[in-house]
Amino acid sequence: MKIALLDSGIGLLAAAAAVRRARPDADLVLSSDPGGMPWGPRTADDITGRALACARAAARYGPDALIVACNTASVHALPVLRAELEPAVPVVGTVPAVKPAAAGGGSVAVWATPATTGSPYQRRLIADFGGGAEITEVPCHGLADAVESGDTRAVDAAVAAAAALTPRGVRAVVLGCTHYELVADRIRAALAAEGAPGPALYGSAAAVAAQALRRTGLAPDPQAAPTGGLTVLLGGRPAGLPRPARSYAEGRLLAEAGSGAVRAAG
Repeated sequence: MKIALLDSGIGLLAAAAAVRRARPDADLVLSSDPGGMPWGPRTADDITGRALACARAAARYGPDALIVACNTASVHALPVLRAELEPAVPVVGTVPAVKPAAAGGGSVAVWATPATTGSPYQRRLIADFGGGAEITEVPCHGLADAVESGDTRAVDAAVAAAAALTPRGVRAVVLGCTHYELVADRIRAALAAEGAPGPALYGSAAAVAAQALRRTGLAPDPQAAPTGGLTVLLGGRPAGLPRPARSYAEGRLLAEAGSGAVRAAG
């Protein structure tokens, strides 16, 4: 089994690690566009073109499913990607976890990029799935870029700025950008009141990994032999895992799985 993932940068690590934990025997193809990152401020047509290029590069390796591990690309490019690749390759998009986060009511914050915050897409999600929760949209200036670079000081500064915009005592926080899941512990710590564990965080990685497995017709098997390989494509070209990726537990898991070495595509 082979699962491909695409994103502008290393935000795809969270979903890739979720697939790896569920199926250690699955080969993974990670296709990203570091030269074009971030995608958020770009036009819809530009985002679609870049996502399509990443998808085509990954498709050359014969994946059984493709995860669009990027909220922005899922909004703008999903119909085009599905039109080109399906039914041969099922395409699974990423949607911020507003529905499960709002199910318990109370105060909920949606952390997202400035380009996504207040967008018609996010407002529709909140209207459709927010239920009775009191939802606050929080723009996270510079957080995705800081995560991408692996700069912990910049991450902490961006997290602190977003935390200052988040209502006190918030019950749940939706991580509306896949990059944010890589620093979930820092986000939770920044939002925790003294002596309290902090709010529940809702990401999308586990859900999209599970959906990709369902679309391939295979069940999770965390005890499978850890034989899955890793192919890394940067701008469509074979490469190793980017150095900042190893700053995060998800990146280290991918790098160390199986034989303990990242296999670049040949």
